[in-house]
Amino acid sequence: MSMFSRLYKKRRQRQKSGRSLEEPKELYYDLIDNSHNLSSLYKDCPDVIFHSFFLHEHVKAQLIYIEGLVHTEEIDDHVLIPLTKHEYDKKIPIMDWMDEHLYVSKKKRVTTFNECVHLLSIGHCILLVDGEKQGFSFGLTKWEMRSVEEPTAESVVRGPREGFTETLAVNISMLRRKIRSPDLKIKQFNVGSYTRTSVIVAYIEGLTDKTLIEEVGKRIEGIEIDGILETSYVEELIQDNPLSPFPQMLVTERPDVCISGLLEGRATVLVDGTPFALVLPATLFSLLQSGEDYYQHFMIATAIRWLRIFLFMVSLLLPSLYVAILTFHQEMLPTPLLLSIAASREMVPFPALMEAFLMEVTFEALREAGLRLPKQIGAAVSIVGALVIGETAVQAGLVSTSMVMVVAFTGIASFSIPRYNVAITLRMLRFPMILLAGTLGLVGIMIGIIFILVHLCSMRTFGVPYLSPAAPANKQELKDVFVRAPLWKLDTRPHFTGDFNKHRQGAHQKPVRQSGNEE
Repeated sequence: MSMFSRLYKKRRQRQKSGRSLEEPKELYYDLIDNSHNLSSLYKDCPDVIFHSFFLHEHVKAQLIYIEGLVHTEEIDDHVLIPLTKHEYDKKIPIMDWMDEHLYVSKKKRVTTFNECVHLLSIGHCILLVDGEKQGFSFGLTKWEMRSVEEPTAESVVRGPREGFTETLAVNISMLRRKIRSPDLKIKQFNVGSYTRTSVIVAYIEGLTDKTLIEEVGKRIEGIEIDGILETSYVEELIQDNPLSPFPQMLVTERPDVCISGLLEGRATVLVDGTPFALVLPATLFSLLQSGEDYYQHFMIATAIRWLRIFLFMVSLLLPSLYVAILTFHQEMLPTPLLLSIAASREMVPFPALMEAFLMEVTFEALREAGLRLPKQIGAAVSIVGALVIGETAVQAGLVSTSMVMVVAFTGIASFSIPRYNVAITLRMLRFPMILLAGTLGLVGIMIGIIFILVHLCSMRTFGVPYLSPAAPANKQELKDVFVRAPLWKLDTRPHFTGDFNKHRQGAHQKPVRQSGNEE
């Protein structure tokens, strides 16, 4: 086995080296050789511009950049014009002379072809001079980007209205603008043999356990893939339980959600080219919380959390309970309600199990069609389609009115879950729960619930139990799980991976009732 593993590693290394530059090869003295090597790498790339010019009489130079990624006007004003305008003093080395006359803030010297290729790909321009084994790179980057907008999937009544964009630098600046401390640290990785996508891990030094950051960095560095296009690639490749349907990281577009996670000792993963960030480690209870819970009064937020947990159970169990009761346990219903349901099902030719499957599949098809259609007509088509199909199916005797109400209420319950990936998981688990209910009744539902609970209790995400702080129980942290305690009660940090820097606010923060005006 060891021989085969060595052969496999050698093959992977050959494949990896064949997709990129083999080793950091240094630049040559001859400008023609440097230009030939770079032009061969960018063969059949008409957007890569090689602009040759003379600095002084016989000193030849070349400016290389990718059209569409750089600010050409800035190149003319801050690079080409100063180099051709000033007289070259031969007593000064030409690299020092250029360094003195080029006023660009993002300026650095490059010595290898790997550096040139990487900097060109992120929007820098490269200046090479004949007779020098080094060149300059200028960060005169400019490309089209989306402005900061409110996230459509995480809208709030009260709270910040800004969301992440597809530009990594803008997203980092949004974190920096809210956390104005040098303790906010950024670790950057380049993932993907072709895309070389920038992936960053943000954390607050002194709040986040170092072992967590080391583990996240180790997993990201271990990714070998041709390209990273979205945070879902990273999420799927670094999670602990790849076969679990439950999400193990919190996905968000909101900077305030990321910052609240950072202040709790978590880490945030951002990927260039997507507005979605990952907050880890995540637990099931953190996925059921909304950022707006902390912008409302604690009593209102607690009531909404209870409602959300109830609707979470409804979304998973209501259709299966309906099927189990109608199929095996009719005695559990009051006689008037049972007669009413029986009357509505008098013309239905299918058993309750088949009826539930038919309605659930139809509802999911309408929901998926509404998502894929253009925004202007998607909502109208899904609502009208549900009304027309539901009414027509009832009139045709294919389904009962009670089943339509159960499926509709189940769909409404799934919409109340703040995380879309959690709602999708419940939609998928609903079908095996209905099948168990139709074959074994309430016993089947209990078997399904036990399997789900055992699975959830056995899960860990970056060493953190998925059901913490409820299992294992931590009374100190339960004050922000089933209830949302007042802010002056949330005095300790809910650390999952450490117990350092425990206190997050001063003592005696509870507002004191003021007495009447004293004379």
